[in-house]
Amino acid sequence: MNQDIDTRITVTPSAYAYPLLIKQLLHTPRTVAADQEIVYQDRRLRYRDLFERIGRLANTLAGQGVQPGQTVAMMDWDSHRYLECFFAVPMMGAVLQTVNVRLSPEQIAYTLNHARADIVLVNAEFLALLEGIKDQLETVKQFVLINDEPTAPATTLNFAGEYETLLAAASTDYDFPDFDENTRATTFYTTGTTGLPKGVYFSHRQLVLHTLAVAAQLGSAPTQGRFHRDDVYMPITPMFHVHAWGLPYVATLLGVKQVYPGRYQPDTLVKLISDEKVSFSHCVPTILHMLLTNDSTKNVDLSGWKVIIGGSALPKGLAAAALERGIDVFAGYGMSETCPILTLAQVSASVAADDHVAQANERVRTGYPIPLVDIHTVDGDMADTARDGKSPGEIVVRAPWLTQGYLHNPDASEGLWDGGYLHTGDIGTLDAAGCLQVTDRLKDVVKTGGEWVSSLDLESIISQHPAVSESAVIGVKDDKWGERPMALVVLKPGQSATAEQIKSHVQTFADEGHISRYAIPDQVRFVESLTRTSVGKINKMALRQQFTA
Repeated sequence: MNQDIDTRITVTPSAYAYPLLIKQLLHTPRTVAADQEIVYQDRRLRYRDLFERIGRLANTLAGQGVQPGQTVAMMDWDSHRYLECFFAVPMMGAVLQTVNVRLSPEQIAYTLNHARADIVLVNAEFLALLEGIKDQLETVKQFVLINDEPTAPATTLNFAGEYETLLAAASTDYDFPDFDENTRATTFYTTGTTGLPKGVYFSHRQLVLHTLAVAAQLGSAPTQGRFHRDDVYMPITPMFHVHAWGLPYVATLLGVKQVYPGRYQPDTLVKLISDEKVSFSHCVPTILHMLLTNDSTKNVDLSGWKVIIGGSALPKGLAAAALERGIDVFAGYGMSETCPILTLAQVSASVAADDHVAQANERVRTGYPIPLVDIHTVDGDMADTARDGKSPGEIVVRAPWLTQGYLHNPDASEGLWDGGYLHTGDIGTLDAAGCLQVTDRLKDVVKTGGEWVSSLDLESIISQHPAVSESAVIGVKDDKWGERPMALVVLKPGQSATAEQIKSHVQTFADEGHISRYAIPDQVRFVESLTRTSVGKINKMALRQQFTA
């Protein structure tokens, strides 16, 4: 007689279950890299200092009333303090909100309220911004000042204290508890085609698995694109944006030397690369272009510097220019909702190293999926398109670190996960070797210099000009910024306006904090009508084909 066999493991009562919590990422560096350096401005810390400061920060926040489940918002440039928050806040069981300081003041107020932030840690450079929206904040109870200057700034905000002073007075000992690995660890906001930013969130389990998969992919490369313990890491992607692509977690896990540049200034970045022997970074194409064309880089040896390019497509011309300088440049792909890394364009050893044309062609591809990523291109019925490198389809994906939804937005969450796969909104092809190439995007959002600009917001603003009948905003390619918004405007009969008047009108909204200054279009074209689809919608795909040829 057949009997059901119980294949579940037997759990020894004294066995440790080992939940996948962010604190577990610190075990290896605590053991093998205690004396490794972390550099910020003129300050040099050791990893042993980082571990102590994580404890001090947790005690400081607890002293301000922060409890598990509450949200701590961070407004700072890339710094050792941000790295401390990456660990201390979620390790307490609280949620870290990384605030995009490049959003408009109105949008920042919205994200703080929507995330229900309880306390805000804010760099003195953003005090004016925060003071301008303080009366709009609904849940924030406390502020902590971050100040790199020797004197305290004048402010009307009521601060609990200054970051370094508070940490110095706090104990290094904090008993970080175990809890459910599916507990939310971080929240941040992405702007897209809708007017309001969407909150995405990630659990401890997701962040740990993303860290392990990225480390495995980068560490398993024979040479090209390899990230290893002898590297020196410096992010040039804001830490407020998808945890700086998750690389600070990887760098800490590996125990590598880390360099944090603060605000991105070309001269500072180049000096740090040279003086600190930075060998691994990541950035959007705009930043790399800025560095390669800056006078300060002309006499600097950049050979051996490994750089992942994401946020927008890596142009072949930029890749070729980087290769000429000896930079190991290659593309990566992901989005805010995917934590973010899904693919990396690491080059096969069969491609000759001295063949810069072939190398550039490989490096600008969207890339191969990293471990645990299940990626497909599908048609409208969710059926796989042919993996021939030619048949396009929407890119859908599964991986254990994808956001499970949009914060407090169940309808948008269901749309994101329609059919059980996360919909990226991008169109692409897969070839027989499994290499992905993004060819277009479904979204009408404009990506400029790694920042997102909502075309719908711009259209709404432009439509408020008294001479405008209707408008459409499309993204057009730009060598420096990747994309820039172009406004197509239909004037009311008998009315007139110039391109500069339209730009000035948009500038007013930027000055008032309704939109980012990055959203002001470079080009305004006046047209008699806008091409529409069969159901009367503006056909932006056709407009892009017409005006970007």
